[in-house]
Amino acid sequence: MESMVAGIDVLFILLGAVMVLAMHAGFAFLEVGTVRRKNQVNALVKIMTDFAVSTCAYFFIGYSLAYGMHFLVSAKALTGAEGGGYALKGYDLVKFFFLATFAAAVPAIVSGGIAERAKFWPQLCATALITAVFYPSFEGMVWGTRLGFQDWMAATFGANFHDFAGSVVVHAFGGWVALGAVVMLGARRGRYRKNGSVVGIPPSNIPFLALGAWILSVGWFGFNVMSAQKMEGLSGLVALNSLMAMVGGILSALLVSRNDPGFVHNGALAGLVAVCAGSDVMHPIGALITGGIAGALFVWVFTLCQNKWKIDDVLGVWPLHGFCGAMGGIACGVFGQEALGGMGGVSLPAQLAGTGIGVALATATGFLVYGFLKVAFGLRLSPEQEFRGADLAIHQIGAYPEEDVPSFADDVIAMEDRAPARA
Repeated sequence: MESMVAGIDVLFILLGAVMVLAMHAGFAFLEVGTVRRKNQVNALVKIMTDFAVSTCAYFFIGYSLAYGMHFLVSAKALTGAEGGGYALKGYDLVKFFFLATFAAAVPAIVSGGIAERAKFWPQLCATALITAVFYPSFEGMVWGTRLGFQDWMAATFGANFHDFAGSVVVHAFGGWVALGAVVMLGARRGRYRKNGSVVGIPPSNIPFLALGAWILSVGWFGFNVMSAQKMEGLSGLVALNSLMAMVGGILSALLVSRNDPGFVHNGALAGLVAVCAGSDVMHPIGALITGGIAGALFVWVFTLCQNKWKIDDVLGVWPLHGFCGAMGGIACGVFGQEALGGMGGVSLPAQLAGTGIGVALATATGFLVYGFLKVAFGLRLSPEQEFRGADLAIHQIGAYPEEDVPSFADDVIAMEDRAPARA
């Protein structure tokens, strides 16, 4: 029976890991649909290579820093066959897989903010630093037992800082890191005129943008529900709350943006970002309200960010993940209360403090990491490279090469047409 339960838990968290892995395709297509055509290949390559670098950095350094467990032992030990503190059936391995997809979400979030003008290799260096050291340090404080953080929260505020699926640990952290990256990079060339006016750059492909949002939305149910990490912790409340927050974000973004398709699809993501923290303790109506607030908040802050504050965050990842993630951490302390139909066991002061600490650490990380890389290697493409586009400048091929370079067959046909006719 023990072996069977262990096997079920392995399968449970493995399915969650695969669903969150699929979300990275959503990150990719969301970025592809938003950036201009000359930067679409770069968006796809960034997300995939960031995932690979993140996994390696998290495997060798980050996971051990967060949870005190490493994988530098025999395969028998890793599967629990030889004891040594490793769970049966290799459960610890699929748990790592699951949490590695969370870690890789942080640079995937940043990628959307710095699109269209960032150098490739410095961004990979930033990815390695963030997922090896900075993100796991905060993750270990909240979800591990590092630095006595949760003990201090409980002693000070009467409850732990509650973040069930990462509104603050993953999303707010990634969003506020992205703020530092975007500020260090500066705006895209031509985005803001000298007279202060804003040059609109519309999304290049709404169907791709919508596809990315749908992939992310579907995968999010693995992100949230499987955060229980074991079958015995599975709760249908998490699934329904995720659904209600998603539709709340869609509807409020629809109304506030006056039916803008980009805002509508990102509104779904805003609601899902916000509900992560309290999806296991809120009433579904509280989740609906949380999602609704998040959808409107995203539209409002994105508009201020682009038009008034002149922060050229291409996909709006700071408003979407940074602001909505922080709001979700705080909303958990409100709608998780028994008085509002929640499960209880949460403290609003604890949520305010934990969210504030997470935002401060993430902001410091963004400016520190990208500030260092800017001085050491530079962050931006040259003006000529940015004008040509990151696809040709970095990868030497565009998303639609047949439109840029005649095919070999076309060359052959042209040569035959020019050849003199034989008698």
